[in-house]
Amino acid sequence: MKQTLFTFLFLITIVITSCRKNRVDPDIKQYDNEQIQAYIKTNGLSTMLRDTSDGDTTGMYYQIIDAGRTDSPRIEYSDRLAMVYTIRSFDGRYISSDTILNHYNGYLGQFASLGLPGGLQSGIYNILKYKGGSMRLLIPSRMAYGVNGFGSGSSGNVNGRIHGNQCLDYFVRIIDNQEVYDQLSIEKYKTTNGLNDYIKTASGLHYKITGLDTGDVVTQTSKIVTTYKLRYLNDNVVQEQTSDATFMIDDLIKGAQEGLKYARAGQSISMLIPSRLGYGQAATTNGIVGFSCLRFEFTIKSTTELL
Repeated sequence: MKQTLFTFLFLITIVITSCRKNRVDPDIKQYDNEQIQAYIKTNGLSTMLRDTSDGDTTGMYYQIIDAGRTDSPRIEYSDRLAMVYTIRSFDGRYISSDTILNHYNGYLGQFASLGLPGGLQSGIYNILKYKGGSMRLLIPSRMAYGVNGFGSGSSGNVNGRIHGNQCLDYFVRIIDNQEVYDQLSIEKYKTTNGLNDYIKTASGLHYKITGLDTGDVVTQTSKIVTTYKLRYLNDNVVQEQTSDATFMIDDLIKGAQEGLKYARAGQSISMLIPSRLGYGQAATTNGIVGFSCLRFEFTIKSTTELL
């Protein structure tokens, strides 16, 4: 009986070993390249170029959309970048196309520590090179999130996670002039939403006031009782207060301080605020994305002058 069992197991081992010898398994580079070539063909991306900057070893493909400021110094790993981007995994299970939320502000050399793909980092350094530029970049899975993937969620959950061995399709833009980018974002939002009756100030703030102008004026030293709503320019609500809240004007962000001084008690004011008059470049402790333009709306119940 023991001899029969041993012979049976030996034969299974031979069969398995024989099968493995005869089967051709592509390595990860081959697998990634097959996926990228199929993706290029399926999506009509024949004009994309192969990245040869590292001796043709990355396997990435790219298309430069805007070369950027080629007359300026090229981007270094020690440079701080303001970047917007979109992502799509090749299997279509992960799509993140909202550039209002897909912001990055930090050093190029810190990508890995912040969970951004190594392929994106090297693509910006070796291919895009200049601030103000934009490109489309196809990143092999081994230069993205590898076998483990990224994020959370079940296997059937769209946008919950990037699954293992997924190549990625990125659009990337490196912001050169934040003030110009802010105004382009605000003007696009106004056009899309038909907000043509907003007034633009010299600082870049846009505002609209509704209600009678008979109430007390709001000043820099005022304390106001108000309700409010704060949104990104994709209309996602960041904060909202539907019951009365009390603020000192000089405790608010600069854009809100400026706009509220055009208003009076009993009025409502809607403001489109550039990031430099909002929460600035860095992400905040209350979760607001760095260098985000904002829509801030107040209904002022009362104002008290504090001397």
